[in-house]
Amino acid sequence: MRDDRAFLNRAVELAQEAEAAGNMPIGSLIVLDGEIIAEGRNALLVPVYNPGGHGEIEAIKRVPAALWPRAAEMTCYSSLEPCLMCFGSLLLHGVGRIVFGALDLEGGAGCIQNHLPPYYPKVAPAPLWEGPLLPERCDPLYHRARARFISLPCGGNHPSTEDATQDSLQSH
Repeated sequence: MRDDRAFLNRAVELAQEAEAAGNMPIGSLIVLDGEIIAEGRNALLVPVYNPGGHGEIEAIKRVPAALWPRAAEMTCYSSLEPCLMCFGSLLLHGVGRIVFGALDLEGGAGCIQNHLPPYYPKVAPAPLWEGPLLPERCDPLYHRARARFISLPCGGNHPSTEDATQDSLQSH
């Protein structure tokens, strides 16, 4: 049995650290052979605005190069369902499994799992996708991240939660 909840709880701790530093409350880690090999905290706003500073991307950057040949055996744990950018990076790196704590009702990439171009099943199969597995702890983080994003100059053009929820439920 995998320790999914324990690793997701660590992702929550990383999310809380990111929030305390002034960023979105999203945390991620990568596990191989039951051991954490890399961690990432959202770094979108601090120390400088970085639209690519998502928790999953920060974790990917910290994986030791010597371990990438075993990417298919790795699991990425995230407090929030990965977005398209993060899912694409995990897919292209060959990470075999993604586990997340809360659904991202507006930007989660789960809806594209069965709609990848024909290239990917041959060279970069879609990872196993599991979640939400810890909504009781991760949903509040998602709602705080969403509220923070909407307050930013770049975040004001987003649909209401009701619209996003209905769209997401229809696509999942």
